[in-house]
Amino acid sequence: MLDAPKSKPKDLEAIARTGGPLRRMAARVPTYLTDLKENPAWLPMFLLARTMPFRRAHWLTARPIPSSATAPSMFGGIKAEKAAAELRRNGIFTGLTLPPAIHEEIARFARETPCFGNFERKVEFLAGEHAEAERRFERTILSGHHFERVLQCKAAVAVQQDPLLLNIARHYLGGEAKLITTRTWWSFPTKSASEADLSRASFKFHFDLDDWRMLKFFFYLSDVDADAGPHVYVQGSHNRRRMKHQLTLLVGHSAEDVLGFYGKESAVTLTGKAGTGFVEDPFGFHMGTLAKHTPRLMMEVGFGVSKPSKRRYHGEPVIR
Repeated sequence: MLDAPKSKPKDLEAIARTGGPLRRMAARVPTYLTDLKENPAWLPMFLLARTMPFRRAHWLTARPIPSSATAPSMFGGIKAEKAAAELRRNGIFTGLTLPPAIHEEIARFARETPCFGNFERKVEFLAGEHAEAERRFERTILSGHHFERVLQCKAAVAVQQDPLLLNIARHYLGGEAKLITTRTWWSFPTKSASEADLSRASFKFHFDLDDWRMLKFFFYLSDVDADAGPHVYVQGSHNRRRMKHQLTLLVGHSAEDVLGFYGKESAVTLTGKAGTGFVEDPFGFHMGTLAKHTPRLMMEVGFGVSKPSKRRYHGEPVIR
């Protein structure tokens, strides 16, 4: 019987999931410094965009929506205005569905294209070889990202360029909304993770702080039930924020802390067949739970209002 692989200390995802607050922040310092060097305006955003007064002030700078003809969308007759209104109320809008030919093609691409485990380019493998990869690299592998390779998939590019996505983003974020992230990734079940790994991975709510104003579209590319790593979103947490959640550099908080303030009834667990999609304001608390039995394949298309960094375009952290 083979011994279970052990996570190596330099594994950024393992640190982020299992380390203490100071250790997690220290692991992200190279990423923060890279962001700051590339764009000095990142620092005031990082420090101030977590506070409601500064966020609301920035929303007042939103530009008018440019007038343009409505182009056909793969998502049918969904109205951008309706989606934006729902986003303003709850922080999330569901009901997006990818055509079968599109999500099947992206899933095929993801199966046939090597991914990078736990954000490390040295940990490269095919998703179907996950168990063998854990033995070969002697570590727990919880995720596999394709980074810039996703742009080799015509179906994925068609999704990111669909006019409805930009139209919803402009109605919600303002006329300056632009594409800033596109990525596909696997979330893997693993027998080698400790109970502590599983607990921390499953019950850590967080909010994203990559821009002053953001919107993220998510699409399941595999069937996702309660045991396949469903995404969870806390409705209403995008426009109200507990003071202690504003006055800390940490973006992650326990489920008890988050749901104790925003209410258990506010948490929505999103399940669905392959092709199911939704869009959310990622400043609201959310989390992706760990897949228990089968891998989860997901796609994200993000929009923001600031200049995108080369690194953020593919969601890759900086590891040293």
